[in-house]
Amino acid sequence: MNLIKSMTLKEKVEQALDTLRPYLETDGGNVSVEEITADNVVRLKLLGACASCSMSIMTFKAGLEQAIKKAVPEVTAVEAINLTDPDSPDATMPSVN
Repeated sequence: MNLIKSMTLKEKVEQALDTLRPYLETDGGNVSVEEITADNVVRLKLLGACASCSMSIMTFKAGLEQAIKKAVPEVTAVEAINLTDPDSPDATMPSVN
C-alpha cells in the first residue's frame, strides 16, 4: 500500500509543514495545526516570532498555504487564526543578521 495514501489528512498537512519548519525555526517561529474542519479547511496558528512578525502574512500566503495546497490537494482552504497586521503596533520586523 502506498504510504502517502495511508496517511491521515493531518499527517499529510504536518508533513507539508515540516518542509518549512526549519526556516520558521531559524527566525524563532513555528506553526501548529489547530483544526481541520469536516470540509477540509486547515486552520493554522503561527507561533513564537511568527505570531508577531510583520511578514507573517507573506509567510502564510507564499509559504505555508502554498506548501499545504500543493502537497495535500484535498485541502479546500488554509486559514491562519492569528495573522499579524503589518501596521499593528504589536508587529515586529524580522531581524537582519
